[in-house]
Amino acid sequence: MIKNITLFVCLLFSLHATSQQSTPSQLFPGLFEAVQSSDIFPDNKTFVDCTPKYPPAQIMKAYNEQLGKTGFDLRNFVMTNFSVPSGVTHAFQTNVEEGIRKHIDTLWQVLQRQPDEATKYSSLAALPKPYIVPGGRFREVYYWDSYFTMLGLQESKKFDVIENMLDNFAFLIDKYGFIPNGNRSYYLTRSQPPFFSMMVGLLAKSQGNRILIKYQPQLVKEYNYWMLGGTQLANNKATHRAVRMADGTLFNRYWDESDEPREESYIKDVDAAKTTKQPLPVFYHNIRAAAASGWDFSSRWFDGSGQLNTIQTANLVPVDLNCLMYNLEQTIAQSYKLKGNQAQYTAYTAKAAQRKKAIQKYFWDEETGWFNDYNWTTQQQSNIPTLAAVFPLEFNLATPAQADKIAAGLQKNFLKPGGLVTTLNFSGQQWDAPNGWAPLQYMAIDGLENYGKKALAKDITTRWITLNIRVFKQTGKLLEKYNVVDTSLTAGGGEYPLQDGFGWTNGVLLKLMNRYQFEEKKAE
Repeated sequence: MIKNITLFVCLLFSLHATSQQSTPSQLFPGLFEAVQSSDIFPDNKTFVDCTPKYPPAQIMKAYNEQLGKTGFDLRNFVMTNFSVPSGVTHAFQTNVEEGIRKHIDTLWQVLQRQPDEATKYSSLAALPKPYIVPGGRFREVYYWDSYFTMLGLQESKKFDVIENMLDNFAFLIDKYGFIPNGNRSYYLTRSQPPFFSMMVGLLAKSQGNRILIKYQPQLVKEYNYWMLGGTQLANNKATHRAVRMADGTLFNRYWDESDEPREESYIKDVDAAKTTKQPLPVFYHNIRAAAASGWDFSSRWFDGSGQLNTIQTANLVPVDLNCLMYNLEQTIAQSYKLKGNQAQYTAYTAKAAQRKKAIQKYFWDEETGWFNDYNWTTQQQSNIPTLAAVFPLEFNLATPAQADKIAAGLQKNFLKPGGLVTTLNFSGQQWDAPNGWAPLQYMAIDGLENYGKKALAKDITTRWITLNIRVFKQTGKLLEKYNVVDTSLTAGGGEYPLQDGFGWTNGVLLKLMNRYQFEEKKAE
């Protein structure tokens, strides 16, 4: 009987996997690699976002017939057979004189996408309700971006837009078992930092407890996705996103189910793989796991050399992820309490309490006064301090003494003229110095406020808003990231040019301007 059940479960998972959309590399074998290895599109993401004009079988038949013939031109072939996408903010020009609040209010319309019509061979995974995209090359919804975008939508009283986006995420959880990195077929092997419970909590503040009850099934499903295989793990083992520590503690890590180059960054990954000593499947898993973290890329994930070819994301238990999982456990517990299910309330409250205790044990370093990631394979803390250390403050997981030390470390080492730098390493990667990012500014500011560090929180806010507004007045744009060390320069690093739009920058900026009653004239 048990064997039959096991076979049945395996069959279900197999059917689930095969029901997912085919990716561009699967639809266009050979052609995909040729295009991504060429200079037809400077950004590998462009081709995987193209829409085929004809059925893939027809395109592949034509490609195989024409390939190698005299005069064959790959660029012309692609342009004949595919529709090329444009950036969602490509044609938008703002009037700087109307001010930054007007700019953000207008961008809610510019960045909003209407419900998708399912296109059979497009990489886009259709969503049933309107949603906000980040902007630039990011033409689809992104998981963790959306929470910080929602902070601004909350300030703009666009609660219907927030609920539409939550409905879309619930739809994705019901369809795929999790929220993908973005609604594209090539993202269906990984998720992103699990902010869904934060989004639910955000909307519940204005819409009441019905929101917690409404999305409880999806909250539980997401939790099960992150914990998959965890209960069967032996100590010092990991599977998927679950890690069992030496003492039996169950934690989570970032993970991607694929061990191949990312389709949207194919040539970057192939080239990077030429420099690593890791087996290629291991290297690609680590690259993809970093993409699942949202911090792609950062020296946070490398060894002490600070080189991409040493990436070890899957070996690290991240402090920010496990704080988010703690919040997910607490949110599920609260939803059960509202439904009168005392047993499940008690069970999830216990899970959260266990995780809180373990976060203190594994991530806190009393000597440095910092929360660090933990390498479960070496059983040592990482020695690379990052802004992920502010997450325990955001979720009230730090003691007052720990918050004092984090605040002192932020002020001494991370606070720069334009706000907080992401790490202290100038590696050339975009999630390192000198760059600052809106979501991390917000988590730090909000976390400091939780512990009464109002002066430091306001100082960070003022520097960040001032930089945002100055760049806006110069360029008419709000950007994906900023150089907070030398505010006269634009941010750099990463696998693509600096993007404008920009969903999470808009959301955090509006939230902070309203919270601190900050107007543009104060930045002049």
